[in-house]
Amino acid sequence: MTKNFFFGNSYLDYKFPEPQYLGAKYIHRGWIASFIPEEVHVALDAFGGSQSIAYMMKQLGKRTITNDFMSFNYQIGKALIENTGSVLSPKDVELLFSANSNPKEYNLMELLFSDLFFTREEAAFADSFRSNVVRLENPYKQSLALAIMCRSMTRKVTMGHFAHTQALIYAADPARVKRNRSLVRPLRELFLELLPQYNAAVFDNLEDNVSYNVNILDLLPRLDGVDLVYFDPPYCNSHADYQSFYHLLETFVEYWKDKQFVNGTKRYEPKRYCGFDKNSEAIDNLRLMFELSVKIPIWLVSYNDRSYPDIDTMYSLIEPFRNVKIERKTYQAGRGGKGSVAGSSEVLLICTTK
Repeated sequence: MTKNFFFGNSYLDYKFPEPQYLGAKYIHRGWIASFIPEEVHVALDAFGGSQSIAYMMKQLGKRTITNDFMSFNYQIGKALIENTGSVLSPKDVELLFSANSNPKEYNLMELLFSDLFFTREEAAFADSFRSNVVRLENPYKQSLALAIMCRSMTRKVTMGHFAHTQALIYAADPARVKRNRSLVRPLRELFLELLPQYNAAVFDNLEDNVSYNVNILDLLPRLDGVDLVYFDPPYCNSHADYQSFYHLLETFVEYWKDKQFVNGTKRYEPKRYCGFDKNSEAIDNLRLMFELSVKIPIWLVSYNDRSYPDIDTMYSLIEPFRNVKIERKTYQAGRGGKGSVAGSSEVLLICTTK
């Protein structure tokens, strides 16, 4: 692909595959980019999520460090941020779509999610695909395969998440299917449709980018030389419980063997520790996060005016360390989740050294 260089070292002709992820800042990426100074060289996306903001940082020519404590988000980062050129070939796809290479080991999706989110046939296909991912010798191809299949799974489920038990009921509703044909399309077909978009999104910005899969409170002390950090923590009182919304994708990627599966949705238990998704823990951990970031000159903090803690409290947590300017964008229409209903505001706190 020909690379167009403009606005310094930028790669804006590449396109991030549009996500279907609660709280994703994909629609705000241009707005957020306008607050990233050109002289920034190393940028950290602390809560990578869908990875759309990390991808934007990479497009701007920054050395991009992205992190998410959930494995399926980490795989997107490895596939599209850290990866410089590995894509899936027709031969790779043939291998991925071949018969289950180890049926005794790879049957978790069929056992857990048949007749819940997928038909038994589709769940078995997901197991077969997962068994063959490990046969890809290139780790970036493995991550790309996992990222595309996870995206395919969200397209098959109304609302794009797995915190409900209505998936097959909705898929049997002709009115819903008429609005969203993907509800009844095979995973194989959805994967093949998405594949060219993801392959085309892989590029090299000539920087040493990296994707991490740890709690941000553990990562920050390990990093040096970061010029800017973007924080988009879970929004308490909004859609903070990503492990409940996306447990199926995490189960598919991790292929848990040491978990219990609970509730009607077969969510894994115990959950991983987040530290930012409960009101009782959020303030103390936000304060700690800011304390651990004192060596990073510029902070951009995304938040929402219907979340906990409120914006005034967030300001008070940051103000001891940085000058703070508040920018707002109001949602004109709802986009899913309590934090993005019409009339609520997306907030960006611009935090610079005193």
